[in-house]
Amino acid sequence: MTVLVRDLRPDDPADAAAFARVRRLALPYLLFTAESVRHTALRMHPGARFRPLVAEEDGEVIGTAQIHLVHDAAEPGQACLNVYVRPDRAHRGAGRLLVEAGEEYLGSLGATRLFAWVLDEPADRAFAERRGYRPGRSAHFLRLDLAHGTLPPRPEVPAGVELRTAADFADDPRPLFALDAETMLDEPSDVAYALADYDAWLAETWQHPLLDRELTTVVCADGRPVAFTAAYTDGDGRYSTAMTGTARTHRGRGLAKLAKARSLHRAQAAGLTDAFTGNDTGNAPMIAVNKWLGYRTCATEVRYVRELG
Repeated sequence: MTVLVRDLRPDDPADAAAFARVRRLALPYLLFTAESVRHTALRMHPGARFRPLVAEEDGEVIGTAQIHLVHDAAEPGQACLNVYVRPDRAHRGAGRLLVEAGEEYLGSLGATRLFAWVLDEPADRAFAERRGYRPGRSAHFLRLDLAHGTLPPRPEVPAGVELRTAADFADDPRPLFALDAETMLDEPSDVAYALADYDAWLAETWQHPLLDRELTTVVCADGRPVAFTAAYTDGDGRYSTAMTGTARTHRGRGLAKLAKARSLHRAQAAGLTDAFTGNDTGNAPMIAVNKWLGYRTCATEVRYVRELG
């Protein structure tokens, strides 16, 4: 049986669905749908030179790769290469072929440093290290059972604070962009970059098909957003926190906890069954919030890097 690597056909619903299916089987802690795969393929900033690939065996998609430059990085030459193979189709060469194709493509664009997320499993780590990648920081995937679990009581809303949703900003989401840009500066990352392109944010983030504007909770004070948690839902009972942040001037007041708790209570009331989130292992404040909410670690991934030259 021969494994071939080719470009994803985002306008083909079956191809996008096959890509999403591989990602869900390999990484069930993140939300992917055919619509979200197509959205990312068509809406990512042109400067990223985004190229999604699939590995195909006898007409069946068994592996995927998401490859792009970090176009807004302070230091040029940074790039990302994330490869996943269906667990039941491992050891057939798909991962190796996808990595080789991705490295060749990014090298042709002038990339000098490649970052890849790798599951913290012996076989996955060994695969990356054989390719010359070295480990760095790590992050946890966490799960909360909304169908059978009991959430902690909703925190009281402090005086002078108002809870709203992203849907309330449908006519003008720019205040949410400003808050997202500010909090992104302090998000744990290997690459220094700034969120500065409002139109790109609208296309990639605000119009993302998984963004649930009714469950995305925004904490406002003095008439402006000061904390938020962005919620994704996939139409299959699954909920995920895409980003949670608080303005620097309002940290230490429990506003992130307030936003996440209110969003989760509403998600549970809406009948959603599984909640997922992610946590950098060095982000102690958010680890404490997620533990209080009842999240439990279900997997860990490690950020690997390889220098090209």
